[in-house]
Amino acid sequence: MEFDFLEPVNEGILKFISSLSSQELGSKIVLHTQDQFPDISKITIAIVGVLEDRRNNNVINEVDLNAVRKRLYSMFPGNWDASIADLGDIRAGDSVEDTYFALKKVTSRLIRNKVIPIVLGGSQDLTYALYRAYDDLEQMVNMVAVDNKFDFGKENETVSANSYLTKIIIDEPNNLFNYCNIGYQTYYNSQEEIDLIEKLFFDAYRLGEISNKIALAEPVFRDADLVSIDLNSVKSSASGNMISFEPNGFNGKEICSLSRYAGISDKVSCLGIFNHNSTAAESVIIAQIVWYFIEGYHYRSKEYPFGSRATYLKYIVPLEEEELVFYKSDKTDRWWIEIPFESNGHNKLKRNTLLPCSYDEYLSACNQELPERWWKAQRKNAL
Repeated sequence: MEFDFLEPVNEGILKFISSLSSQELGSKIVLHTQDQFPDISKITIAIVGVLEDRRNNNVINEVDLNAVRKRLYSMFPGNWDASIADLGDIRAGDSVEDTYFALKKVTSRLIRNKVIPIVLGGSQDLTYALYRAYDDLEQMVNMVAVDNKFDFGKENETVSANSYLTKIIIDEPNNLFNYCNIGYQTYYNSQEEIDLIEKLFFDAYRLGEISNKIALAEPVFRDADLVSIDLNSVKSSASGNMISFEPNGFNGKEICSLSRYAGISDKVSCLGIFNHNSTAAESVIIAQIVWYFIEGYHYRSKEYPFGSRATYLKYIVPLEEEELVFYKSDKTDRWWIEIPFESNGHNKLKRNTLLPCSYDEYLSACNQELPERWWKAQRKNAL
């Protein structure tokens, strides 16, 4: 029933795909057509378009994903074993809330069936519907937004591409455990908003921090369930977006690296790419972002939380008032730090859990410095 919201792939795209060689990606995916719908039990990644942009004042064109599909499907895949399907598009409903409902139902069904949706949308407020898709899964959600803004709004403001985060924070049921922004630009965010991020024990990394050392973002994605990419976080010289011009932002290599980190993460179960202007130039970077996410998925290692920590190397770092426990994977050399369970009856975590971290954070702990993300996670756990 949920998939009744999806319209088949455009006939023009089907014709375009039929002209491709057998080696190109378009010839290797399963398509939702007028005659058939893909067998969900046989796919691992699903591409879903959402033709909704009524809550984005920056968009001046109707959402058109045909150029993105043509660019993506004319690429050559890597040595992938993932089975990919294009499920078509969700059209804008009579109201924006109708679109949210349809996207929530489709996304929830896919995640429950262990299929990762890659959602190509119009406006970024669709992230709210993706977040609400986790309601039926009865789990806390870690969300990462690659964005130059925090997208806070007033409490009673209608949700939009620039205010959806407020609705995520205040609406019940409140399943958000952590939010992390990657790539914010200070002049686009008020000091009150920056202070609020700190007060809520959320994480935020400035554009310059990540651009100087892209690997800082890897542990963040490793702990994410939902990833939302705002294309305004990419500078216009790299994205081709000359409608809402952005002189600063991630370059093409950086945004694709971030997408690959999201794909590699064993925990990420949904990716959304939003706020594009349906131009042919911008479709190139969108297609490459999707390609790198799928490439990353191919290299997932099934480590924590899906694997056992029993074979990890354990490091205990004594501090003055704490004893920190680190784990290093003997498979990938990636690091985690243990967040202890606090039996106070109110905490969100029900057992000791591992927080992804970096080798640099382990070295800082050895120098008697508490990792900031560990401290924030412990505070959230105790709330």
